[in-house]
Amino acid sequence: MPAIRKTAKQHLSIYFWLAIGAFLAAFSIEVFLLPNSLIDGGIVGIALIFSRLFGESFLPYLLVILNLPFVYLAFRHIRRTFVIYMSVAVVLFAGFLIVTSHIPSFLGDPIEVIVVGGALLGVGVGLIIRHGGCLDGTEILAILINRKKGFTVGQVVLFINIFIFGAYGWIFNNWHFALQSLITYIVAFKMIDLVIMGIDELKSVLIISSKPKEMATVIMDELGLGLTIMHGKGGFSGDSREILYIIIERLDLAELKEIVLREDPMAFMAIENLHEVVYGKQAHLPYKKKYRPPYHHA
Repeated sequence: MPAIRKTAKQHLSIYFWLAIGAFLAAFSIEVFLLPNSLIDGGIVGIALIFSRLFGESFLPYLLVILNLPFVYLAFRHIRRTFVIYMSVAVVLFAGFLIVTSHIPSFLGDPIEVIVVGGALLGVGVGLIIRHGGCLDGTEILAILINRKKGFTVGQVVLFINIFIFGAYGWIFNNWHFALQSLITYIVAFKMIDLVIMGIDELKSVLIISSKPKEMATVIMDELGLGLTIMHGKGGFSGDSREILYIIIERLDLAELKEIVLREDPMAFMAIENLHEVVYGKQAHLPYKKKYRPPYHHA
């Protein structure tokens, strides 16, 4: 399959956001986490542990060295563009660690450090992931284990990080810092989700009703939503039926359910979370929410 070619403008945009993400992550590490004896998870966490043992000045170099085996794994088993973006992100991150090490440290209340430091780290890492890069080699390992053994990426990363935070508490004999680091990681993890998926959480809804055309008209008129009508067939009855497919924001979901059950109390709805919706350029959208696809038959 031929590679998807990006324009120079698209490449510049990606590298710009990789740089912003790397700077925010480095700023969080050097200003908030490292001065307060906190660590992140994954390879960054391991590099932070070694930097506390051998000297903080080694952190940027440790980060690059520890990620090299995972860059090789990504090159062997994952697409080449990912390797390029990951390599750029790691090198930028290491460089910004050197630059931000001269910024005065934030030594405040632990809650302030955890929340602000974790949030900045999460935003930075989230921007890098959203634009096709990665800072943490353990995610590469988790993807490969997922392909071989079936464990989810999240399960593998969580399992690895439990050992990293546990090792940190054991090596320095301070479980308070280990627990605070874990809480910081949780804050960062939630911020990564927000950056990748956006603040507006999207849902996909399948509606099976005895009067789909009337239902579609009411939904479009009252909510201003586009939708798709798919043709299905009952498994037991064999009857042909039309199924409505809608992408909707979480805040509008309650109103949608109310409308559907009002119009057809026997209607069936299946609701799922959506991580991301990608759509092409559309010159004219007839509905209020412009990112919705127009009404059409599938």
